[in-house]
Amino acid sequence: MACCEHICIYRDYNMCGNGAHAEANPNVAQKHLSAELETAEAARVRMKLAAVMSRFMLVLLALFFTGYGHGIIIRHDVGQAAYDAQSIDYPAVFFLEREGARKVCVATLIDEQWALTAAHCAEETSLGAATALGETFAVEVAGLSRDIDLVVKHPRYQQGVADNVDLALLRFTAPLSSPRPILLNAAKNELSKVVTIVGWGYFGIGTLGRQYADGRMRYATNRISHSGRYLRYKFDDPREAVSASLPTEGMLGLGDSGGPALIETIAGVRLAGVAIGQLVDVNYEEETQGRYGAIAMYERVSSHLTWIESVINCAECTIE
Repeated sequence: MACCEHICIYRDYNMCGNGAHAEANPNVAQKHLSAELETAEAARVRMKLAAVMSRFMLVLLALFFTGYGHGIIIRHDVGQAAYDAQSIDYPAVFFLEREGARKVCVATLIDEQWALTAAHCAEETSLGAATALGETFAVEVAGLSRDIDLVVKHPRYQQGVADNVDLALLRFTAPLSSPRPILLNAAKNELSKVVTIVGWGYFGIGTLGRQYADGRMRYATNRISHSGRYLRYKFDDPREAVSASLPTEGMLGLGDSGGPALIETIAGVRLAGVAIGQLVDVNYEEETQGRYGAIAMYERVSSHLTWIESVINCAECTIE
């Protein structure tokens, strides 16, 4: 067996192999003899050098891990600054909960007193538990603290069921004078339209998929490839010979549930979809979700206008 074929440990001695099959290195005795002849002064110099190198390596590691300061799953060949976003760019879009640096789930203001999100977000955050106890739940909208007092899930919401509708409306305790709500897309014309996605979820690049959460807001674009029961888009690989990848092509990340798919129309920006997850197929892997080829799933807002409007306009009735 050649030295270091399995395990090699180099410090004050050498061992190559694994356990009982380890082999001694003939240079070990000579190395120990040389170490004994080393002067105390030389030892101090070496220790100082080691300490300096250790601090240098820590600086390098810090630079490496803070260098990727943005979120969402982006193209591997486009600078991260191209995906930067700030709350002022999308003031009607807000996250639901903060867990350390991570921000979980997204909602969009669609009326002065109502926002739309994914129903499962009420369960993945403290929102559902708080409102169920009759308490309010504080969120930050356009830089101001606002309170939510009611969550209304779609009547067909039931995870794991074929016709599950993963939508929920969130009611604020009082109407918001600002920001301006984003109106709903009423036309079923989403196919092939370019959408803008917004969120605070996990960062990653298309070649690797999701990597980590840093709580930074960002946006990306994609093109709707399917508009049936759900809206879908695919994260196209720009390296392919015939690629439909957009300049700021991107994919939603873990934590972006409830986030909007926004369409530009002649009348202005409209909310076309609400993020509910990624299509699970034979290529799906939990730890590398969001790689090129991934397919995002959104609830199609234009299919649920009647329910949304019935809840928002039900000022005098009791909502179960």
